[in-house]
Amino acid sequence: QVQLVESGGGLVQAGGSLRLSCAASGRTFSMYVMGWFRQVPGKEREFVAAISSSGSLFYVASVKGRFTISRDNEKSTVYLQMNSLKPEDAAVYYCAAGGSSVLYNYTLKDRYLYWGQGTQVTVSS
Repeated sequence: QVQLVESGGGLVQAGGSLRLSCAASGRTFSMYVMGWFRQVPGKEREFVAAISSSGSLFYVASVKGRFTISRDNEKSTVYLQMNSLKPEDAAVYYCAAGGSSVLYNYTLKDRYLYWGQGTQVTVSS
């Protein structure tokens, strides 16, 4: 069992930056594929970024070049550095963890086993 706790959300002006963190419990953090998703009211939860256990990176096209996912296995934490934020980036951001099968399609939320409670990101224009 893995518990995930996100932090770092908040209110930022368009063009600004935020860094989200997701702290995981458990001793096998390094083995998991870690992902970030986001959701706005009335819409499906959508994939944002993922990082494999070996450090391979995956991004949705709309955040490439602006967001960076990284992980610190010593701290059992995954990060999402968000730069050049746009109003359309505003959402509740969720951290997720899954096994290697996630990599068959890392954009599918159903492939992830564990989820955090979410952290709100608000971007003012």
